[in-house]
Amino acid sequence: MIPLKDENPTHGTPWMTILLIVTNVLVSIYQWALPDAAGQRLVLAAALVPARLSGLVETGGLPPVITLITCQFLHGGILHLAGNMLFLWIFGNNVEEELGSIWFLLFYLLCGVGAGLVHYLTQPMSSLPTVGASGAISGVLGAYAILFPKAQIHTLIILILYVSVVRIPALLWVGIWFAIQLVQGLLSKGAGGGVAWFAHVGGLLVGVILVLIFRRPAPRRRLEPFGESWGRR
Repeated sequence: MIPLKDENPTHGTPWMTILLIVTNVLVSIYQWALPDAAGQRLVLAAALVPARLSGLVETGGLPPVITLITCQFLHGGILHLAGNMLFLWIFGNNVEEELGSIWFLLFYLLCGVGAGLVHYLTQPMSSLPTVGASGAISGVLGAYAILFPKAQIHTLIILILYVSVVRIPALLWVGIWFAIQLVQGLLSKGAGGGVAWFAHVGGLLVGVILVLIFRRPAPRRRLEPFGESWGRR
């Protein structure tokens, strides 16, 4: 289920969404351009390692709490980066317009931190480095579903030999996506693996909560003298 675009135009340039995408791309290019040993040191220094937060291991690098933010800008490969940035572009611009650019940045980072903490709580002894913007973007998905539940998402569906593009309301789209993450997380519980499914679940739930706090109140409508409908039919 791959989102291609949404039917939800914006009325300005989503500068913060663009800045986040550019930052993620540049950091990833730098990460991959390093020699193998230096690249591994960067990941160990800046990735989220749950066992470091628990105080069970020491891998050096940044303070463990800081890695809840720095891990959001590292990625495991080109497909990992491309998928995350596609989601961020489709869903982030409308959420940014609703919240305002600065509040959107704070919202985004807090969703990533919340996702990282949920991942930590589900695997506190894991020594596997965790990287990626997926947790923060999951929060953006949750916010989008709350703010624009009826927006249509053009989605590529691939089921063995069946390939089609369908339009799915945002609330249903995000609901299906959330169910997939939750089921995958439950099935992989205790089995390790390379995807932090519960970070996605946690990020979305944090996003749903935070957007209700961060969203700006709708502007009051200005009434004309004697009422808006005076002399009109």
